[in-house]
Amino acid sequence: MKTKPISNALQKLYLVLIFVLLYAPIVTLIVLSFNKSKTRAKWGGFTTSWYASLFENTQIMNALYTTLIIALLSALIATLIGTAASIGIQSMNRRYRTFLMGVTNIPMLNADIVTGISLMLLFIAFRFTLGFTTILLAHITFNIPYVILSVMPKLKQTNKSTYEAAMDLGASPLYAFFKVLLPDIFPGVITGFFLSFTMSLDDFIITHFTKGPGVDTLSTKIYSEVRKGIKPEIYALSTIMFVTVLLLLFLVNLNPEENKTKKLTAAKVKSRKRSRIFFRRVVPAILFVVILTSGIFYATKAGANTENQVIVYNWGEYIDPEVLTIFEEETGISVIYEEYETNEIMYPKIQSGAIAYDVVCPSDYMIQRMLENDLLAEIDFDNIPNLANIDPTYLEQSRQFDPENKYSVPYCWGTVGILYNKTMVDETVDSWAILWDEKYKDSILMQDSVRDAFGITLKYLGYSLNSTDLDELTQAKEMLIAQKPLVQAYVVDQVRDKMIGNEAALGVIYSGEAIYTQQENPDLEYVIPKEGSNIWIDSWVIPKDAKHKENAEAFINFLCRADIALMNFEYITYSTPNKAARELIEDPEIRDSKIAFPTPDELVNCETFRFLGDKYDAIYNELWRELKSE
Repeated sequence: MKTKPISNALQKLYLVLIFVLLYAPIVTLIVLSFNKSKTRAKWGGFTTSWYASLFENTQIMNALYTTLIIALLSALIATLIGTAASIGIQSMNRRYRTFLMGVTNIPMLNADIVTGISLMLLFIAFRFTLGFTTILLAHITFNIPYVILSVMPKLKQTNKSTYEAAMDLGASPLYAFFKVLLPDIFPGVITGFFLSFTMSLDDFIITHFTKGPGVDTLSTKIYSEVRKGIKPEIYALSTIMFVTVLLLLFLVNLNPEENKTKKLTAAKVKSRKRSRIFFRRVVPAILFVVILTSGIFYATKAGANTENQVIVYNWGEYIDPEVLTIFEEETGISVIYEEYETNEIMYPKIQSGAIAYDVVCPSDYMIQRMLENDLLAEIDFDNIPNLANIDPTYLEQSRQFDPENKYSVPYCWGTVGILYNKTMVDETVDSWAILWDEKYKDSILMQDSVRDAFGITLKYLGYSLNSTDLDELTQAKEMLIAQKPLVQAYVVDQVRDKMIGNEAALGVIYSGEAIYTQQENPDLEYVIPKEGSNIWIDSWVIPKDAKHKENAEAFINFLCRADIALMNFEYITYSTPNKAARELIEDPEIRDSKIAFPTPDELVNCETFRFLGDKYDAIYNELWRELKSE
């Protein structure tokens, strides 16, 4: 007799666990949206400021609007085309109908990445400029098969005799279609529309490969935020979306069908009728008007003059947003700003010519590669008088990748080193060797970057981080394979939050990130190992196919201004090569920081990455794949 209560208890426990797994992440997200701290690693107190800044963030709100308008337009157009295509296919003989249905099913069976890359290559081949139009065309193409899949079963159920009878009685084909055929297939058409809308709303892969600068949907915007660290505004947006969906579900189910046996007074019937009209017609109409007016508002607010603009391609979180606003106000030039996560993601876009960026910020070795492949335009330095603010030391160092200093202007520089937690590490940290110490198993964070990972290993082994010796590279690979069981995770920007949150003892990090982490967690310390490391320079360059070259030069000149360079340094915390800006730093601890501005003695064994050629680039990548697959 005790079996049944135990069984019921287990069922309830199972149900509770399911709900916890489903809703714990959502609850966490909601809590983070009210966290005063920018990092999710610690609680900084309660605040609603992220909700206010969300509606002031034109990038996020435009991404939301773009998502909705593309989903709506692509669903409508795909429904029209798909319905017409279904009627045409149904009228064919069986052999051709079977063949065309097989062809129609291919996009649904293919991986989305195949469809996305294929459409991108098609747009490039036909010289389409990637942007809103290409996303819309891609979504329409992607959605049409789903409409056909929804409409065809309904067409098979229709009675042809009814349509033919209407024609025999004198109805025109168009009249017969709307009065006879369309009502029969309408449920399938509506299903196709909503399926298309949902698929478009949820899509990331196809949008990612077919979008251009200044155009983001929520999926691509959130992806870019995840890669560099999610902004709290995204938590606020996700919370609002969840609450909105919950509210809509509540409204839909608020007026359930009454028991047919229950008698209602005329007043109650009238009241319920008004309620149904309100929830089924008025509420959707209000939502539509809000979305439309909000979209127009944000689109107008962020609208750019295409004749007087500059298209900027930069690393994530690598410029103070206020700087862009000041530039637009002072010059009247609109800034279209897009971000990337790695040099390797940026390079193919510039090489393909699919998007004509005006100014880009690659790293040293990538600038060398772009020069060797004739992708950069020579800068007219008569338009950049503020170049005088750049310390000659960094201009001289830039000659390693830009021999005549004709194609680049230094923007930020720094080093790669070890960030460690003094409460978890009780020994002197001065060598890369500690990253292979088994004592710190599952507490080591490595950079998810082939050149950085191999670079520090090669330096530890006593070799150059630009080595092309296959024996040295193989030895470095074996060292990294031996280290892999000790590594908690291979990360990029996430090392920052993990170290702040005391989730790891050691992490490979860029010096600028180290400054920020120390501000958030005083137990963290940064060191450049004695074997040496990478000293890098990120510089502004102008692609050869830039359409607004003079505006690009005006933008670079503006960033070289002392007060503007100081704003960027204080925002991104990466070392500035702008000597005039450094003199303006008020805090002596920051101005003389060994992390931001190490002494020449600390840099004696450091090297700058060089582009080693496509052959060795492929070798490095192959060794990296072998390491990751172990």
